[in-house]
Amino acid sequence: MGTFFQLLIAGIETGSFYALVALAIVLIYQSTGLKNLAQGEMAMFSAYIAWQLWSWGLGIWLAAIVAIFLSFLIGMGVQRIIIRPVQGAPLLTIVIVTLGLFLGFNSLAGFIWGYLVKGFPGLFPGSAWQITSSVRISAAAAGGFAVLLVLAGLLFVMFRLTKIGLAMRAVAYNVETSKLVGVKVNQVLMLGWGLAAALGAAGGIIAAPKLFLDPFMMFGVLIYAIAAAAFGGFDSPLGAVIAGLTIGVLENMAGFYIGFIGTDLKIIVPLILILVTLIFRPQGLLGHKIVVRV
Repeated sequence: MGTFFQLLIAGIETGSFYALVALAIVLIYQSTGLKNLAQGEMAMFSAYIAWQLWSWGLGIWLAAIVAIFLSFLIGMGVQRIIIRPVQGAPLLTIVIVTLGLFLGFNSLAGFIWGYLVKGFPGLFPGSAWQITSSVRISAAAAGGFAVLLVLAGLLFVMFRLTKIGLAMRAVAYNVETSKLVGVKVNQVLMLGWGLAAALGAAGGIIAAPKLFLDPFMMFGVLIYAIAAAAFGGFDSPLGAVIAGLTIGVLENMAGFYIGFIGTDLKIIVPLILILVTLIFRPQGLLGHKIVVRV
């Protein structure tokens, strides 16, 4: 039983940064109607910025905060310079552009910082609390989960209780109608990309101490995050959180209890979830079904 609870805690720890990146994907979708395939690489780039600031002498928390703010500006810049010119283009065009962003951020990180793995300092102490003789909770696991809850709560409040959140939802639903009622669409789209980049940066910075820092560290996380967004619902922040944590727990449990999966085939867990979700509930667990009038 102790092993089960330890796997559960470890799954919640990894699921926390899956959920943070999934939240960033959902945020962009809710504010722009687009799915950003470069979200993981943008988060990785932000983690490198935090590492660079820390190596220059800033405390790790200050470096993380500055990196998140810079990521917010980068996200706004990406929307303004790269995404806006193809706004309204066919879906395939948007997919190709976000894949180009994926390759661009990956290559730029490798060009600036190289491809050697770097150690990343933990944001939380290395201590742990012994719950029972066989179960312990690390400060990193508790801290990452707490950050997820705080950011998810703030995102929920923004979308449900603020004019900015309402404007983002309106733009994602119908751009032309939003313009007619006075919504500044371009500013809203820039803000959405900036907030998503900042949210993804938080996920990348929390994940970096566990994954180690290199230009490819977020590739697997992105797959899990997309699975979480699809499983929970691309228009549901709460669904992204629940799905991210669920995937983190399920992959740990499957890797330990199902012999043929082990550590090498854990990635089939999110792929199976995506397949099952698309077949039986395409809108996700908590997503809203799209109704088209004819």
